[in-house]
Amino acid sequence: MPKKDEVFAKPIEKKFEFDNAVAAVFDDMLSRSVPFYDEVRRLMIALILSDAREGLRVLDLGSSTAKFLLDLHSKANVPMILKGIDNSPAMLERAQQKCQAFGADITLELADMLTYNFEREDVIVANYTLQFIRPMQRTDLVKRIADALEEDGMFLFSEKVVFEDKKLDKQMIDIYYEYKREQGYSDYEIAQKREALENVLIPFTIEENIRMCREAGFTKIDTIFQWANFVTFVAKK
Repeated sequence: MPKKDEVFAKPIEKKFEFDNAVAAVFDDMLSRSVPFYDEVRRLMIALILSDAREGLRVLDLGSSTAKFLLDLHSKANVPMILKGIDNSPAMLERAQQKCQAFGADITLELADMLTYNFEREDVIVANYTLQFIRPMQRTDLVKRIADALEEDGMFLFSEKVVFEDKKLDKQMIDIYYEYKREQGYSDYEIAQKREALENVLIPFTIEENIRMCREAGFTKIDTIFQWANFVTFVAKK
């Protein structure tokens, strides 16, 4: 069972980062902080497998503890080339331990996606990672992702979003905080994490995410899941 996330149960001393403390509880943090995270992961994996072939190349950007790649590996009925990159040594260490424990042939690399030398890929995945990239750099990164994909390739990404309607945006945030309370987080923990993420997590609107993808060269962009201010996109060239 994943270690319980209590990172923000005490006063914060710095802005949010994927350090040892976060890595130790990250799987629990995801399942309790991101609505329908497990269902979205299964949906994305099912979409990848619906058109899978031997040798399919899948790259996970910000692969953290390799949960997504391990689940994809366990469900695949054909051999695929799976790779994950992350710029957190703590996350990568846990991911490598898990892959070794499950005997999974997954390549993991310590790398910054902003400077990463992309190879040709069939599928690129980014689950709640683009939102941590500064907006100007984010646009350039998505262009590089589009360029790295094969012509029939697919970019799957999930993001926290904001709404142009300020009243609606506030309502969605309040609904999300109530969701977190239902998952066992206290108001203090919620406030502490909100402060730690300020100016670290910078969300776009749904329309801004779609426009970013179009400007990068994607011609088909759809949303395949949404709960309040959490959205999953699929983009194709």
